[in-house]
Amino acid sequence: MSAIGRGMWAAVAFAAGMASLAAPTAHAQWDREGTVYCASDNGRFVRCRTPWPQSQLSKQVSDTRCIYGQTWGNDRGSVWVDKGCRANFEPARGGGWGGGWGGDRPGWGGDRPGWDDDRPGWGDDRPVQVRCDSNGNRLQYCPVDLGRGGRVRLIRRLSDSRCNEGESWGWDRRGIWVNNGCRAIFQVDRRW
Repeated sequence: MSAIGRGMWAAVAFAAGMASLAAPTAHAQWDREGTVYCASDNGRFVRCRTPWPQSQLSKQVSDTRCIYGQTWGNDRGSVWVDKGCRANFEPARGGGWGGGWGGDRPGWGGDRPGWDDDRPGWGDDRPVQVRCDSNGNRLQYCPVDLGRGGRVRLIRRLSDSRCNEGESWGWDRRGIWVNNGCRAIFQVDRRW
């Protein structure tokens, strides 16, 4: 290989190395206790892969509050953090096959050995509650994964302002939005 060819390869390798240093990385570390550490450094959105389908917050490490649906949340096989949230996450409890077809059908309900609500797994269709606030009458987006075919309904209004679906609140596949001072707790019925 000529000296020019070697010099060009060295320049390409150097540029690739510098680019990898500048790119934001997901600070995910899996420890012996079975938790994943995920950090939003400098307030940036970060997604960290997990070896389980759904996570729950185990220990908050940051001074910034970690609030589900606002500064942290789940996607299947990962957890995300934002706005300075740093925390340890563990497998979510509940959401396994649980009741299956119903407790009255032998072999398909909670009586089936090994298929209980403490096992994270395919039954992650359980509803979750998310609080979303429009402060200062401004548009606020509260990210939450709805899965495929998920739905959202308002279960408790917290504001004096009206909360009318399609006007001051709504949702799409990515999450819930509120506007015009609407503050409420929403139930998300996820469908995978």
